[in-house]
Amino acid sequence: MVSIDERLADWPSDLATARAMQEMVRHLVSERAPAGFAPRLVAGVDVHFSRDGRTAFAAAAVLDAGSHELVESAQLSLPVGFPYRSGFLSFREVPAALAVLGLVAARYDLVLVDGQGRAHPRRCGFASHLGVLLDRPTIGVAKSRLIGSFVEPAPERGAASPLHDRAEIIGAVVRSKAGCRPLFVSVGHLIDLDGAVAAVLALTGRYRLPEPIRQADRLSRAHG
Repeated sequence: MVSIDERLADWPSDLATARAMQEMVRHLVSERAPAGFAPRLVAGVDVHFSRDGRTAFAAAAVLDAGSHELVESAQLSLPVGFPYRSGFLSFREVPAALAVLGLVAARYDLVLVDGQGRAHPRRCGFASHLGVLLDRPTIGVAKSRLIGSFVEPAPERGAASPLHDRAEIIGAVVRSKAGCRPLFVSVGHLIDLDGAVAAVLALTGRYRLPEPIRQADRLSRAHG
């Protein structure tokens, strides 16, 4: 198995190299799920940062896909080496996400991240970059739009509308809870958009966020 250090050996420190890496990784993304894909354990990942932006606090929460019960969790903090730039957040988030998932013993089948996947200017957000490095089905679930246009979905739970960037559908705008602001769901890797939307809704309970991400968010903020 490739170590985290090996995966990050050529990690960019400047925008030009980061942009080139995004262009390379985007072509490695697959929107086809593995044959017979039926996730049993789902990992949620959340990364947030210290006030000065120099430390990342990451958490992973692994849940049973059917019961939504917590199976395992992990938290850590790491120094951040890449500057904050819109459209390049994965270069701040992915190292911490890989590290915290490396602490998890459970064999998760699917990863949900608090961030974008294909719904990104270069079609390579946090979820796509992480998914390619993990070689694991991954979904981006963002609380706000980065790019694209959409028609507001109907107010009931489960309503959805496509997120467009010009003529291309790059994600879905999904009402995960009636009367609440929608989520922006996009393919990360090894899953199609319909499957991503179905998984997000299946993993959402009483709250707006799907449970794996909600619990990871709670853990990362408590750790930081």
